[in-house]
Amino acid sequence: MYGTLESPNFPEPYPRQLELVWELSVPQGFRIRLDFSHFHLEPSYLCEYDRVTVRHSDSELLGLFCGSESTDTESVPGNAIIKSSSNSLRVNFSSDFSDEDKYSGFRAHYTAEDIDECSEQSDEELVCDHFCHNFLGGFYCSCRHGYQLHHDNRTCSVHCSGAVYRERSGALRSPDFPGPYPKSSYCRFQIQVQPGFKVRLEFGPHFDVEDHPDAACPYDYVKVGPFLSTDDCLNVFQVVSGSAELGLFCGSKSPGLIETNSSSVTVEFHSDDSGENLGWSLNYTTSGLSPGPTLTQQYSFTDHALFTCAPGGDHVQITCLSDGSWSSSAPSCQGEDTHTEESVLKSSVTDFLSRSLLQSYASVWIFSVHLNTGVTRVTAVMTNI
Repeated sequence: MYGTLESPNFPEPYPRQLELVWELSVPQGFRIRLDFSHFHLEPSYLCEYDRVTVRHSDSELLGLFCGSESTDTESVPGNAIIKSSSNSLRVNFSSDFSDEDKYSGFRAHYTAEDIDECSEQSDEELVCDHFCHNFLGGFYCSCRHGYQLHHDNRTCSVHCSGAVYRERSGALRSPDFPGPYPKSSYCRFQIQVQPGFKVRLEFGPHFDVEDHPDAACPYDYVKVGPFLSTDDCLNVFQVVSGSAELGLFCGSKSPGLIETNSSSVTVEFHSDDSGENLGWSLNYTTSGLSPGPTLTQQYSFTDHALFTCAPGGDHVQITCLSDGSWSSSAPSCQGEDTHTEESVLKSSVTDFLSRSLLQSYASVWIFSVHLNTGVTRVTAVMTNI
């Protein structure tokens, strides 16, 4: 993969009115190295008469040469080494209809040179996301442990789906946080705690997900909610609770606190094939559901309600005051994580609830409402598993 270029009759004077083109090509993964060992052409202002031009295959000019020495208006290659950026190069030699003297022309040598793609890229994009390995005529990429090579053979992506969080508190974050998250990646986190609890999400102050000024999260995103699909999405964060989508987030403003009112929450994160954003983090906690039911449509002064959380809960009584308000708000019933709870709860409500309606319950509030008419009503409010 080498050769020599010479002007016609070299080293004798070259003919007039010539137009010669050499199209040089070497295999992919190589470039062309060109140098001149002899150069003697007719001099002229800006090389208007005889000249040699060297161009990339895309016509980008690498050199325009004439004369025998460089001046303000003429240039000779001298000892310069010309290198193509790809595997092809075009050399053109032209002479006009007259010569003031006898000029011997030129001799040039070309050879194929391996391109070190791993260290010689001039653009801002890295050849490989993680590791680049050069070999004669090419290169290949590899990724750190836990990542996989994308089908473009350059991008290192991660698929962190399938994780289910059942603890009552925990933390989630984008891959590599607080560093840039990987491109072309998809993560699906599921928080599933015992029914009777509700999940609260608290995003950290550092939130950096690629966005667009004129569209809602068209690139990267975080999404919160259930049964999520990333069709037509690029980079986004989404949160879904139960069957309701709680948010689609991107940009630099943290979503802050999100009350889901559900024991089951899905968090999805998706990134496209570009960008260098730093990602996100969140902590989640849980608390018991507060039923707060309407026991009857109207209450009168001195009516009172007795709250009992079954099984084993304290008794709390609130009273209708003379100003029309209750003496306190309804207490919160905290569900308990126990495998024997179902049978205990059923025995607690059997006396006043039809057996056909009994199911498994995470927590039960039993309300004894005593009206000033002397009537007592008993109501059970349950949270299904």
